[in-house]
Amino acid sequence: MGLKRMLGAFGVGGPSVDTVLTSPDTRPGAPLTGHVNLTGGSHDVQIEHIGLALVARVEVEGGSGEYGATGEFFRATVSGPMRLAEGEQVSVPFEIVVPWETPVTAVYGRHLRGMTLGVRTEVAVARAVDKGDLDLIAVHPLPIQERILEAFARLGFQFKHADLEYGQIAGVHQTLPFFQEIEYYPPAQYAHAINEVELTFVTNPHTVEVVLEFDKRGGMFSGSHDSYGRYTVPHADADTTDWAQVVDGWVRQALTHYQAVPGYGHGHGHGHGHHGPGMGGMVAGVAGGMAAGFLAGEVIDEVFDEFEGED
Repeated sequence: MGLKRMLGAFGVGGPSVDTVLTSPDTRPGAPLTGHVNLTGGSHDVQIEHIGLALVARVEVEGGSGEYGATGEFFRATVSGPMRLAEGEQVSVPFEIVVPWETPVTAVYGRHLRGMTLGVRTEVAVARAVDKGDLDLIAVHPLPIQERILEAFARLGFQFKHADLEYGQIAGVHQTLPFFQEIEYYPPAQYAHAINEVELTFVTNPHTVEVVLEFDKRGGMFSGSHDSYGRYTVPHADADTTDWAQVVDGWVRQALTHYQAVPGYGHGHGHGHGHHGPGMGGMVAGVAGGMAAGFLAGEVIDEVFDEFEGED
């Protein structure tokens, strides 16, 4: 729930907005519900529309190195035109469905370090758009994701960091312009051969693509190098599989192969290019032009100043 905020774009005496989420907790593919509460100011206004946007901070690799950018990856209109009278109070209910590829930000009820995600409310009046209310949300893993995360923990992997990387994974269908990397330090039984492991989920209504990148230690006559594995896992298998055994198999394959081979279900080994063939190529592959906000300079880092204050 955000604090009631005056919509500064509309001048002194303008309306204020307060977005109240039924719950800040959600999951990929699940609904997010609540109300946008408006209070009229000192004069009547004609509202053109009210919209909600999901906002994330993403790491982008450019010519001068990696930098953080902030942008929208989902937008929905929750109300069309309406007249808001002086001092009038209006509550607009909403329900939006969180995209299946939305990254996980909370595991076992705890915030995943490195992840920041929120829903922002926009109110448009007379061609002026105020990016008013902002609320943090917690995206919990789906059952299949949770079982795989549990397996890494049971095997002794230590969580290091999580972030969002701008780009496309080679050979994996993505609808969002970024993917999540969950980084782990290896336990003792793998540490002789692996520096760290990066886990990525790319989810759709039926399956989860599990992509693993292993930073392998070099030998006496060879430098360190990366090994990759990609596996397609049905949601229905969440509670019918020994996931610690499966994950252990994936890791041991990486120890013996430069390029990982399948170890479960419909998986097939596949390297992934984090940033694809360059900025232009990545944009072409993103459905609906959602990458435009990241490339066109529409960064909104000031939005996350509020997150840091509320967290």
